[in-house]
Amino acid sequence: MISFSALLTHILFGAALTLLSAGLTYVLMTRLRLIDHPNQRSSHGQPTPRSGGIAIVATFFVGIAAAYLVGEETKIGEPYFLGFVFSAVAITIVSFFDDAAGVSYLTKLATQIICAAVCLAFGLVIDQVPVPFHGYVVLGWVGYPVTLLWIVGMTNAFNFMDGLDGLAAGTAVIASAFYVVIAANTGSNFVYLHSYVIFAAALGFLIFNLPPARVFMGDIGSQFLGFTLAVLSVIGLQYDSAHISFLVMPLLFFNFIWDTLFTLGHRVMRGQRISEAHREHLYQLLNRMGHSHRNVTLYHYGVAILQGLGALVLVKIPGDARLLTFLPFALLQLIYTFWVYRRALIKGVIRSN
Repeated sequence: MISFSALLTHILFGAALTLLSAGLTYVLMTRLRLIDHPNQRSSHGQPTPRSGGIAIVATFFVGIAAAYLVGEETKIGEPYFLGFVFSAVAITIVSFFDDAAGVSYLTKLATQIICAAVCLAFGLVIDQVPVPFHGYVVLGWVGYPVTLLWIVGMTNAFNFMDGLDGLAAGTAVIASAFYVVIAANTGSNFVYLHSYVIFAAALGFLIFNLPPARVFMGDIGSQFLGFTLAVLSVIGLQYDSAHISFLVMPLLFFNFIWDTLFTLGHRVMRGQRISEAHREHLYQLLNRMGHSHRNVTLYHYGVAILQGLGALVLVKIPGDARLLTFLPFALLQLIYTFWVYRRALIKGVIRSN
């Protein structure tokens, strides 16, 4: 457990990072001319700065640099840390070019795969997974494609879900807050500190991103957050001072993962290109049916809090029985999906064919 003096220091550190993120966000949105102009796929009607992600990234690196210099107990093996940092920097650079000038979907995907491969090359690999009624299965070489798929999938899921004011950033704040609590209770110092830095960086940005948003995070923010959280879950499982169940992160972002997989699967079944931009995610359909940015975002906040509470329960359950924690959330998503699509068909927002 954390002592009172240490807790006070951490609170002050987090407050300073939050202020730094908020200050950088304000400066960037007023001085840097990275503007998101509305088009037929947009959910906003006014040109809006999309430079906020730079503030999130900058605050994150300031935070981990400060912690690395003074916090010996928060370190992991150097190869793993270097792989984490190098890949995060790489995806940040390409995402910035995407926001500034635009890159193709294939270029973006190739970059995500390369960055994930860097993590694998430095040894950040999932080595076992739970199988219901069987226990944990050692993956061996299969762990490499599984880890690659997880990191790239989570990066894209976060990117796809960043489409309404405050939705992605607020969910990141809620999920990382629960991850902070879980890491602190289990003694995972590296994960605790880095998820705390993510929480503070996203919170400072969120101040200006709540509906109606004055700034967006852009690809540099959404891809960075998705990628970093995915890699952090691998580190928490394998290389931190205590081993946090890998299942925690998928549960914290279960609504994001569900929406992404369902929407992509539905588009494939209808013969539509998954690389083509669209507005058919479940949360987008809700918005297109007349539900405001604020209401859709608040709904997802509520689900994120429930998932966080579920994650607190999950870490108390032994072995592969932890998978049972996902059942109520899967049922919730099934009901939500059925209701959204039925209403969207009735209102003519989507077609049945």
